[in-house]
Amino acid sequence: MQHAVGSPLPPPHQPGHGPAVGWSPAAQHPGPHQPAGIPGRPVPPPPPGFTAPPPGPHRPAPPAPPAAHPPAPQHAPPPRHAPPPRHAPPPRHAPPPRHAPPAGEATGHVPLPPGGPVGMPSAPPAPAAPDPAATTLAVLLIGPAGAGKTSVAKFWAGHRRVPTAHISLDDVREWVRSGFADPQSGWNDHSEAQYRLARRTCGFAARNFLANGISCILDDAIFPDRPAVGLGGWKRHVGPGLLPVVLLPGLEVVLERNAERSGNRRLADEEVARIHGRMAGWYGSGLPIIDNSQLDVPATARILDDVLARAIASPPSW
Repeated sequence: MQHAVGSPLPPPHQPGHGPAVGWSPAAQHPGPHQPAGIPGRPVPPPPPGFTAPPPGPHRPAPPAPPAAHPPAPQHAPPPRHAPPPRHAPPPRHAPPPRHAPPAGEATGHVPLPPGGPVGMPSAPPAPAAPDPAATTLAVLLIGPAGAGKTSVAKFWAGHRRVPTAHISLDDVREWVRSGFADPQSGWNDHSEAQYRLARRTCGFAARNFLANGISCILDDAIFPDRPAVGLGGWKRHVGPGLLPVVLLPGLEVVLERNAERSGNRRLADEEVARIHGRMAGWYGSGLPIIDNSQLDVPATARILDDVLARAIASPPSW
């Protein structure tokens, strides 16, 4: 017996059960017009001559004919992007990658400089000559009476670019007002002691000036044949950095300048000649000597700067 093509009738209502609301026949027994597992989706009609067998209580439903067009896949909705935080920290940029040196231009882990081979370093420039006018130093100006030591020392100290003091031995020696031992009255142990005391006082003053950044120039008439109380004494009082310079004009010039003096600083001509003769021993000492017989005070001071520049570059051994 054949049944008409169509969906089977709904099951009868059982007592105690609610009405069959929303019942789908395809959900229980899929028919020829509806594939199994996809409820509510229409399928194309069966081909001509196809007869669906009646579903029995123990007979499984025949397989549905293949669909002409497979169902389109359902796409999931795109995910929602979370809003960025209100106070998000700024992104940190990674440091740029270091470029490795090309092959053949590195030894171990030390990259070679680009270009050709590295040349030999050039020799450093020669140091400039020292400027005595801008250097803190101590100068001892030696010479006989009438050589112009005090005049040159005052001018030189007053025209430097750095603070400079002039310390005159005769001025310090004349600090003694009562009991002054004048050598013109006779050279004795008392006058010798006052000279030594004046030299030691000048040395103390020079060290104090130098310790405070002030240059100094001292003048004294010392003899080369008495190094223990002359040049050696000044070296002990001031220090080994003292630069001695001899100012030694001709005898005629010394006598002429001595005649222009007055008071206890003017000596007899015989005494001047004797002192000048003893000063001639400085020519074999190796100390720099300036003959200012034909020079005025400014010209002598300029030559003194030149001599001191050479002495700073190559200090004399004394």
